[in-house]
Amino acid sequence: MKAIKVLVVDDSAFMRKWISDFLSEHPHLEVVGTARNGREALEKIAALRPDVVTLDVEMPVMNGLETLQRIMRDHPVPVVMVSSTTTEGAENTIAAMQCGAVDFVAKPSGPISLDLYKVKDELIGKVLHASEANVSALAAPRRQRPSWRPSFKAAARPQQSIVAIGTSTGGPRALETVLTQLPPDLAAPVVAVQHMPKGFTASLANRLDALTAITVKEAEDGEVLRNGTAYIAPGGVHLIVREEGGALTARFDESPPRAGHRPAVDVLFESLAAIRRCRKIAVIMTGMGSDGTAGLKKLKESGNTKAIAEARETAVVFGMPRAAIEAGVVDVIAPLDSIAAAIVQLIGE
Repeated sequence: MKAIKVLVVDDSAFMRKWISDFLSEHPHLEVVGTARNGREALEKIAALRPDVVTLDVEMPVMNGLETLQRIMRDHPVPVVMVSSTTTEGAENTIAAMQCGAVDFVAKPSGPISLDLYKVKDELIGKVLHASEANVSALAAPRRQRPSWRPSFKAAARPQQSIVAIGTSTGGPRALETVLTQLPPDLAAPVVAVQHMPKGFTASLANRLDALTAITVKEAEDGEVLRNGTAYIAPGGVHLIVREEGGALTARFDESPPRAGHRPAVDVLFESLAAIRRCRKIAVIMTGMGSDGTAGLKKLKESGNTKAIAEARETAVVFGMPRAAIEAGVVDVIAPLDSIAAAIVQLIGE
């Protein structure tokens, strides 16, 4: 296997050495250079042509967010952000994910983390996965938010509907594309699982809420789900949906992670399979692995379910959509820009 060339960008010499040492331990990774700031990173990307860049968020001269935007414009290459877990760090990381970063790793203890070894395996895994990302999908210009007309008359809807979305690597950008194209009078609540640790999902929800016509918020345990609102599963717990007193209600589940994920798409989908008097629309978008396919099988067995998978050409990582498609449980395969329209159409049928 040809070595995957990596450029490490961080303003701390200590962090550059540790990240470089960790990555160099893997037989398929080769650190071809390091950079102290964004400006130096741009020069070295042009000269060294790395396959993947690890990029610090907070740096002098040119910060990580500005550097990322320049990379995706001038030299598109998969980028893994290495961020702190502060509120500002989380907000900048979410912004970076929506600007084209493939994934991120949180430093355990701030900008200079002496315990960085705790995320060594995660860092190596995400760099390896990033090397397989569809860079053209990351660099593609995003569609502007459309103008909407009222969607459907209430009397025309035969029953309550709910939309459930599962996504992982590349997901924040995909969620933005879909949620910004949903009309404000969407006749269903949306529940979404994005693989992301605690502390980042609130920033994701807040950022999406500022961009969308529907309301987007981090889900709360026990709250009644309302049409025209999207609920992002918090990191660290599973999000499930129950029918309580005739209403669809969000509940948290602290059972163990499923295939390493909590929240897991499978757990969300399986909870919806137990709800009978409701039309269910399940969506699986970009992500590594197969989370969502097992849950989708149970959803389809429960009936009254339509499933949408993101098409290969727009998925940053085609793993999760491909697993669902190969399992034969998908009704519609759509490019990212067409998924919102497919959701609205299925709600109206």
